[in-house]
Amino acid sequence: MSTLSPPVRAYRASLLHFHADPAFAENAYVWHEDGLLLVADGRIAAAGDYARLSPTLADGVEIVDYRGKIICPGFIDTHVHFPQTDMIASPAPGLLPWLNSYTFPTERQFGDPAHGAEVAEFFLDQLMRSGTTTAMVYCTVHKQSVDAFFSASQARGLRMVAGKVLMDRNCPDFLADTAEGGVRDSAELIERWHKRGRAQYAITPRFAPTSSEAQLALTGELARAYPDTYIQTHVAENCDECNWVKALFPASRSYLDVYDHYGLLRPRAMYGHCIWLDDDDFARMAETRAAAAVCPTSNLFLGSGLFDFERADARGVLLSLASDVGAGTSFCMLQTMNEAYKVARMKGSYLPALRMFYLATLGAARAMQLEGTIGNFAIGAEADFIVLDPAATPLLARRTNECDNLEELLFALALLGDDRAIAATYSGGRVQWQAPAP
Repeated sequence: MSTLSPPVRAYRASLLHFHADPAFAENAYVWHEDGLLLVADGRIAAAGDYARLSPTLADGVEIVDYRGKIICPGFIDTHVHFPQTDMIASPAPGLLPWLNSYTFPTERQFGDPAHGAEVAEFFLDQLMRSGTTTAMVYCTVHKQSVDAFFSASQARGLRMVAGKVLMDRNCPDFLADTAEGGVRDSAELIERWHKRGRAQYAITPRFAPTSSEAQLALTGELARAYPDTYIQTHVAENCDECNWVKALFPASRSYLDVYDHYGLLRPRAMYGHCIWLDDDDFARMAETRAAAAVCPTSNLFLGSGLFDFERADARGVLLSLASDVGAGTSFCMLQTMNEAYKVARMKGSYLPALRMFYLATLGAARAMQLEGTIGNFAIGAEADFIVLDPAATPLLARRTNECDNLEELLFALALLGDDRAIAATYSGGRVQWQAPAP
């Protein structure tokens, strides 16, 4: 048995991670009641039973003791708007008036680089305290908003995906770019940030109504020129929005078909919401390996509708969970799971806790084509992980003390937990957040 020496770091706790989707595979997860996670050079060196791995440690390797807690991969949020941090919980009767009354005026401020930098730091603080180590992030139409975000995330060594919003019509003049100018700015940002450190770029048309056909065509050309970038946008979130798209693009079979026409369905394309898609749309997503970011707190907040997990699963669509702050009302993926469970029940299906934790970790990594890089404890994966405290609140402690199995324990964390249940957040093996000592 080989000996692992410093600078290996060791963390003792219960360990949970996944190698398959619990909805489709038995024994999809790995659980070590008394586990040991070993990290070297910011990557996973080993994960397993403490009794088996501890003898491999050389003298002088410190073991960080988190016994009584759970270590799992960091949460991955596949759809979130960092400029909307300051307008979270803003009242409106629906998506379109909410955009006009709050979103667009708030995003106007991001022409100021100093404002963008300050909000980016606060936003990342919220992600870290919520246990989210990777996110797919919408910036604003301003190039400087992307620079501010990536500068802040790079300084912390985080794996983040982000992009400049493309928007050349049906929006205020103070936020409009042009078809050519927006795509040219995006190309410059790709050259500056994509794959620099742990940053990756997402080509980001806001949604079909705010991009002209010329802009969408140029966006498709940009995506073909940079095939390893991400694409992120919104689709089929709200009935009024769907009707608007039908009027704007009468030749398209569906809202999703608008994007397909311009070559925007492919691996590493992440579509937020996907509530009002039909079976043909879901089949096309599965065929192209485009993924859905399910945003339950946002969809409930705006009254947009209920995502149909069973229909999407029947077609084999890649799924993930997302907060969608600022329409979403919490940065915390535990609270996102809470609402996802209820959405599924209202649609007549059931989401086990194991499935919800999968969707927020390995499922999201698979949707982003990042399995093996983040999302589980495969050897060589980046050491992004969090420490969950099942006794973080008196109620949570009382309930988890009565749990008889892992499913009950995780279900209690998902339904009763919030950011107080995050005892620590690590990215690249470095601590990014540590809960204050009680």
